Amino acid sequence: MLIDSHCHLDYFNEPERGEIVARAIAAGVGEMVTIGTRLTRSDELRGIADSYPQVWCTVGIHPHNAAETSVPAPESIAAESNHPKVIGIGESGLDYFYDKAPRDLQQESFRAHCRAAQLSGLPLAIHARDADADIAAILREERDRGGKFDFLLHCFSSGRGLAEAALEMGGYVSFSGILTFPKSSEIRDIARDVPKERLLVETDSPYLAPVPFRGKRNEPGHVVHTARVLAEVHGMTAEAMADLTTANFRRLFRKAA
Repeated sequence: MLIDSHCHLDYFNEPERGEIVARAIAAGVGEMVTIGTRLTRSDELRGIADSYPQVWCTVGIHPHNAAETSVPAPESIAAESNHPKVIGIGESGLDYFYDKAPRDLQQESFRAHCRAAQLSGLPLAIHARDADADIAAILREERDRGGKFDFLLHCFSSGRGLAEAALEMGGYVSFSGILTFPKSSEIRDIARDVPKERLLVETDSPYLAPVPFRGKRNEPGHVVHTARVLAEVHGMTAEAMADLTTANFRRLFRKAA
């Protein structure tokens, strides 16, 4: 069985969600995590997770949305996770490519989510784009301030330095359909060097569909194609990679065990 560790089921309309989940199950994807991007939509995410035994969720504010409201207190973010199907915090982080929110607000929000992860004991899903040095620095500073917390770099497309820094701090790295793109040889090289016990796979659907669906709408069932390429990179069978990434998921997202 495979687990899609990061998707956005709330971006699909309600009538088609059941079909999407059914197609994922038929493809061998037994579970999936729908990810929070606004705290104001946490009820919707929890409702989706409650509607399907195969679906978990997280709560948090995407860096694109960091300026839409005042930065919440870490305690407020952590309180949103008091639900059986909420297994993580985020996604939060920094995005200096689109810069949809001022960088100082993105950083403040990211720190609040780091602290919410510490308070809740749940892992933090991190969005990182063109902000490698600041992501690594904030993670180190927040760990020094408040103690260690679990995290993963989702949809990894950053440089080797951030991957190494994250691994040094005990983090996990999740790969999306980007891994399958012909021009992603550098990402495949980094993936090859990530210890097997720190690997996860995801779709980030409805975005970033893997080959052979590139350019089309992505959905959780397509994670099998990313997992197959990751298996090839590590010299494993697809079945062994499915078992490995599922075990890694359970270790990181302990509430989903």
